[in-house]
Amino acid sequence: MAKRAATPVRFDTTVAERLSSFVAANPGMSLSSAANRLVDEALRTSEHPGIVFRLGPTGRRAGLISGPDVWEAVRAIKSARAAERGLAEDDLLTLIAGNTGIPVRLIRAAVRYWASYPAEIDAEIAAADAAEEHAENAWQRERRLLAG
Repeated sequence: MAKRAATPVRFDTTVAERLSSFVAANPGMSLSSAANRLVDEALRTSEHPGIVFRLGPTGRRAGLISGPDVWEAVRAIKSARAAERGLAEDDLLTLIAGNTGIPVRLIRAAVRYWASYPAEIDAEIAAADAAEEHAENAWQRERRLLAG
């Protein structure tokens, strides 16, 4: 990432204390990197209502406010579109909502977020696909070994 000119920011005392606590709880982060990440996430959630950021085994990622990660919703959309090529948009969204339990308004939020950050979401989908393939291959090897 290219280094930019310093942007002076003055935080209220309580905000600065909370930021320092956040950095202390996240080893390896500097005050600058923490502030950058938190401001970026706040801007993204402001631009994309219904999106939150959460920590998990693969790091911080965008999620739906009361549902799965954005990548999971987008993967469901891509899968449904591949299976039902001629389905109208509203019918596709209704199908996905029915199959996943995710409200249509949140599925649309996931689509809008993906449209703004496709590389980020597509990379998460690719990583999940690779992990699933690895797990499936390991399971197949176990079955072959135990089957004799």
